[in-house]
Amino acid sequence: MPQGPREVSDLELSADAEAVLRARLPSIAELTVAAIIVEVPSYTGALSGKMGANIERAVQLALGRFLDLASRSKGADPNTPMGPAVDAARDLGRGEARSGRSMEALLAAYRVGARVSWRELAAAALEGGLDAGALAQFAELVFAYIDELSAASVAGHADELATTGRVRQRHLERLSHALLTGAPADAVLAAAERAEWPPPKTLTAVLVPVDQLRKALTPLDARTLQPAEDVPGLEDEVGALLVPDVTRSTLLRALRRTDAFVGPTREWLQVRTSYDRALRAWRLGLAGDSDEHLAELVVRADEGALEDLRARVLAPIRALRPTTAEKLTDTLRSWLLHHGRREDIAADLFVHAQTVRYRMGQLRELYGEKLDDPRTVLELTLALAAR
Repeated sequence: MPQGPREVSDLELSADAEAVLRARLPSIAELTVAAIIVEVPSYTGALSGKMGANIERAVQLALGRFLDLASRSKGADPNTPMGPAVDAARDLGRGEARSGRSMEALLAAYRVGARVSWRELAAAALEGGLDAGALAQFAELVFAYIDELSAASVAGHADELATTGRVRQRHLERLSHALLTGAPADAVLAAAERAEWPPPKTLTAVLVPVDQLRKALTPLDARTLQPAEDVPGLEDEVGALLVPDVTRSTLLRALRRTDAFVGPTREWLQVRTSYDRALRAWRLGLAGDSDEHLAELVVRADEGALEDLRARVLAPIRALRPTTAEKLTDTLRSWLLHHGRREDIAADLFVHAQTVRYRMGQLRELYGEKLDDPRTVLELTLALAAR
């Protein structure tokens, strides 16, 4: 571990050496910023004009603070405060995060700055009469100081990213909530702007078991919204995703290794309808593409009504012995599906055509002319469709 600058107490920095070093601070700061601009691509064009002048002054002040510490190190109070310099470095890190530059870019800037600053400070120190032994201690002090400032800047950068990330995540959750609770369009648009989330053309709601959410999210667009737990109807064991601008085939392929329930693709402000359908599919256990389960979703939209319909229209069959009732129910369903074509019904049920004729005779005895009534045929089709 390098020594901190406050721990070096035996450096003797003469008044002449200090004077030369202080005189060189403006040029050293200028050279340092110029080298960062050239060598770190993220800073190309970012430190020109007023911004560049401000950074030069900040570097000069930091180096001046270093000289304050170095010139007082011999016999000085070892607790000489580093606070202001460290605070400034932490603020610099926060500012870099807000500007969109990465921690890697910040560390690269410190590496370049340390090299250039040391080269120029060492030349000035030698010119000021610092001997070789003192120069080694001076190097130790320089790099320990820069290490401390670098660590403070990195901490500030990380803190800012964490803070802004949490704030943005809250905004995204509020946007998701607004979309799924029917908030007015202007409120949703305002929420999207606060979250810095560019609206897509479409959104598709997907429900996934919570233990599969990470697997589901990995191949999806980074703009995918993940509503919080207070969304209406959402239960603990399932999580929701709102996926932007994706073709159905691409989405289904991305989710093929999950037990997802995929709602229809809708214009983004209308995603509530996609969510509602995905939720109904989940409650009915209809996994996968909800577009493939439309008939079942329609028929089972009101389970209570469906059971009442079944009880009424299937009453003649249910009065029979269970084995007979089952055979006649299967025959009636096949008759409806195959529009009365006896050979097709026989093939479907793996029975002889004469058996189909016999059973249909039984059904006509039970229902009479109602089997020719379009309304009765519709009700029987609905009653048997989802069985």
